[in-house]
Amino acid sequence: MFTVSPFLKDVVHLFYPHICTGCGSDLLKEHELLCIHCNNDLPHTHFADYANNPIEKIFNGRINISAAHSEYYFSKGQLMQHLIHEFKYNGNKEIGMYLGEKMGSTLLQSARFKNIDAIIPLPMFKEKECKRGYNQAAVIADGIANTMKIPCLNDTVRRKHSTETQTKKHRAERWKNAEGSFTITDQSKINGRHVMLVDDVITTGATLEACGKLILETPNTILSIVTLAIANA
Repeated sequence: MFTVSPFLKDVVHLFYPHICTGCGSDLLKEHELLCIHCNNDLPHTHFADYANNPIEKIFNGRINISAAHSEYYFSKGQLMQHLIHEFKYNGNKEIGMYLGEKMGSTLLQSARFKNIDAIIPLPMFKEKECKRGYNQAAVIADGIANTMKIPCLNDTVRRKHSTETQTKKHRAERWKNAEGSFTITDQSKINGRHVMLVDDVITTGATLEACGKLILETPNTILSIVTLAIANA
């Protein structure tokens, strides 16, 4: 059996260094994307284990959900902002998959997410997805699905048209902007199932609410919502 010598490994590392996506350190395990220090610095919310957490409060009185969770806090200038920027704008799909798999581990350990039947990523308008190269919510959802061993239904919900940027809109404007933006291609795939809707960062939750309401129009469907991060005030 062929084995790579330590010397050859050192030469390869010299020209093709394996460095931490968070801090640039080369002190990390071969198959890890973050070093121990950055992994320990990930700002976990620990919302998955308790009801009426801050994510669920966003949707109270607006949409009927079984459970909701965000894995990390997102703060400007901090580690999570850097990782999400790398993922969304610098083409680093690996970090999105990596963080999605970590979130999947959290969800597996929570009794509140035990009965999920299928995962649906919040869809992106096709023209925008083609321009970026991928839908970041779908990458996260695939990471979760890999860990939880649950099917990811990437084409069951589609975005019918592009919407204006939501960044500077308040909740009512965001809801109006997102309303009617989605369509379900095949209700039979989610009829009677517990669906988990996935996105990257939640702020007001208006877009997730609009998509979730459409999903709940399918008979006997149960909805949970998770995001990679929540914007920290």
